[in-house]
Amino acid sequence: MLKRFAPSLFVILWSTGFIGVKYGIPYAPPFYFIAIRMAIAALLLFIAIAFLRKSQPITRPIIWPSTMIGLTLHGAYLGGCFFAVSRGMPAGVAALIVSLQPVLVSLFAARYLDEPLNARAIFGLILGLVGLFVVVIPRVNASGTTQISLIAIAASVIGLFGGTAGTILQKKYGGAIPTLAGTSIQYAATAGVLLILALIFEQPHIQWTPKFIGALTWLVLALSFGAILLLFFLLSQGSAASVSSLYYLVPAATAIEAYFFFDEHISPVSLLGTLITVVGVWLVVRKQKETPATS
Repeated sequence: MLKRFAPSLFVILWSTGFIGVKYGIPYAPPFYFIAIRMAIAALLLFIAIAFLRKSQPITRPIIWPSTMIGLTLHGAYLGGCFFAVSRGMPAGVAALIVSLQPVLVSLFAARYLDEPLNARAIFGLILGLVGLFVVVIPRVNASGTTQISLIAIAASVIGLFGGTAGTILQKKYGGAIPTLAGTSIQYAATAGVLLILALIFEQPHIQWTPKFIGALTWLVLALSFGAILLLFFLLSQGSAASVSSLYYLVPAATAIEAYFFFDEHISPVSLLGTLITVVGVWLVVRKQKETPATS
């Protein structure tokens, strides 16, 4: 039952993360926001492990790989996305940029996980990049002022590469790591590093408003627990590239949610760019139905 509905549930939960970020980011700097979220999630998992000590031990061999997964899949990915949204990037555009993760995962999986990559997939990667430029470039005008700042775009790209690296690392090492123990280390490591960045670069102006608390609660429960544990489950069942293909559904879901929650309208050009990106990603991930997955 879980295997059947997990992909759809993952897409829905993951897409709401961008909405939660936009709800909460006006009330806390991005790095503090992530550090608080990760610290709460880590604490809850450590409490759970205390009751499951024999079945979920935290041992030295799992600390390093879990830390690396955490700093990429959570630290770089969330840090990039939160920072981009804090600098004015629409949630739908942020979701679109990081939705290129499937094509990057396919490229790296071909190199490090022996998941084959063919000419059609390479063409799909190029097409996906074209679609991304179609969406983003019109929002940067020739006078130098931007509707989306270059630093926000750069932050989203960092998030894209962080999520890609984290997915590859989780697929490669995650099978040998107890889920709760490994995830708790991931969250704790991310909380520590993001707190250091927050102390260096941000002012601790946090407004504990109902909207911020609600967004924080949703991100911890629905994303840090629900979506992430679903992601790890899916990676244990399929190839990294095929699981990452689910990300191409996220921008559409996020765009619909952003329209209702924030009145973020989608222009015809953005629709065209999104369609091009989806087709490009589909060309990459289509091969997964033709080639048996290896791990």
